[in-house]
Amino acid sequence: MNRRALLLLAILSPLLTACGRSTPQTERLAADAVILAFGDSLTFGTGAQAHESYPATLEKLIGRKVDNRGVPGEVTATGLARLPGILDEVQPRLLILCHGGNDLLRKLDESQAAENLRAMIRMAKARGIAVALVGVPKPGFFPTPPDFYEKLAREFNLPYEGKTLSSILSDNALRSDLVHPNAMGYARFAEALATLLKASGAY
Repeated sequence: MNRRALLLLAILSPLLTACGRSTPQTERLAADAVILAFGDSLTFGTGAQAHESYPATLEKLIGRKVDNRGVPGEVTATGLARLPGILDEVQPRLLILCHGGNDLLRKLDESQAAENLRAMIRMAKARGIAVALVGVPKPGFFPTPPDFYEKLAREFNLPYEGKTLSSILSDNALRSDLVHPNAMGYARFAEALATLLKASGAY
């Protein structure tokens, strides 16, 4: 192999590896399994009617009950304290964790937010609950999730959705304000999560 071919291989190998990376797999959910949608106003559905929230739409798309436990304004420290009781009550088989937006809005310590999310993930997995993680965009001209979301997904080998919310919140037609989708935006988000869960083998 000549020098030019070796150089080309060195450039293309990481790209080919990334393209071939599959979605981490989860246990297939029984028809009566409950999914817990846990988070803040993005989960609650602020900016749309209750039946237009992403959990309500996702439930229709995948044919599994999705319990909406979003609390507007909540930060990850409060979410971490709230989660054990919710897990005991709901007894989910899958947790969709979409949290951290208020930490970012309030400019709280991102390393602490990441640690709080890590503790939530560990708590769920210790109970045998599968986890799918959502990267919440940091407000800005080009809203994108901080790196710690993807790092957590890799650390725990979780199905991860880190692009759709950024796309929605960059489109005036899909958002109700700078940090919340509208009904169309939540529908788009639910579709992306349904695709992720399908790829993970959850249904």
